[in-house]
Amino acid sequence: MKKILMFAAVVSLLLTTACTTHYKMTRVSRSQIVIDQRYDASPDAQAVAFLAPYRAKVDAVMGPVVGRVAHDMAAARPESDLSNLLTDIFLYMSKRYNEQPDFAVYNMGGIRAALAKGDVTYGDVLDVAPFDNKICFLTLTGDKVLELFRQIAKRGGEGVSRGVEMVIRPDGQLVSARLHGKAIDPKGSYRIATIDYIAQGNDGMTAFKSGTNLNSPQEDENNSRYVIRDFFLEMLHNGQVIDSKVEGRIRVEN
Repeated sequence: MKKILMFAAVVSLLLTTACTTHYKMTRVSRSQIVIDQRYDASPDAQAVAFLAPYRAKVDAVMGPVVGRVAHDMAAARPESDLSNLLTDIFLYMSKRYNEQPDFAVYNMGGIRAALAKGDVTYGDVLDVAPFDNKICFLTLTGDKVLELFRQIAKRGGEGVSRGVEMVIRPDGQLVSARLHGKAIDPKGSYRIATIDYIAQGNDGMTAFKSGTNLNSPQEDENNSRYVIRDFFLEMLHNGQVIDSKVEGRIRVEN
């Protein structure tokens, strides 16, 4: 018993000693390291050699051209050429799913890069849509569509497809909303194409939680980046350069 007590005392002493330190934090600081082309001036030969086989594999996947765009495109609120393009792509590609949505919504926060004029590679598409969000379809009643548009107005705008006409105020209030030139019927039924992340009510668009008749295919090929890529490839095959402009889908009125 004495041996056991002695052993316990020794272990306790060691643990106490091990936890004792003569160091203490006096301050916290940070700095920003900019990673840009200056580091390409004198590349490390060993690092280049080590990365070479991996770079070849990555370039083989990311490098192929999938389409062409007529001008630089970027996402911005309340409306932008790139967000217009992505929502219009969702409408166009809906035929693959035997769907005919009335309009499409794409969140600005999900658009993570811009497109430069000219050739677009698969890597460029992946930069724009890097997440595993998948295209999906659901139905909202007209009053819920109006609620959705009020939520979009509060956020200062999101990506909406051609046919949506919204007027909002700088303070985020919805002034008016029309769809394909017609007033929205509060008792009507509207089919919407979007991504599953938004359909779950994220990014402040909680009206989507009231959606019905959900069609949300979960296979990898339904990821938004693949849907976008396939649209680009189809346009490239048809010899079309992709264009998109700001059209006044969401206008800010003082």
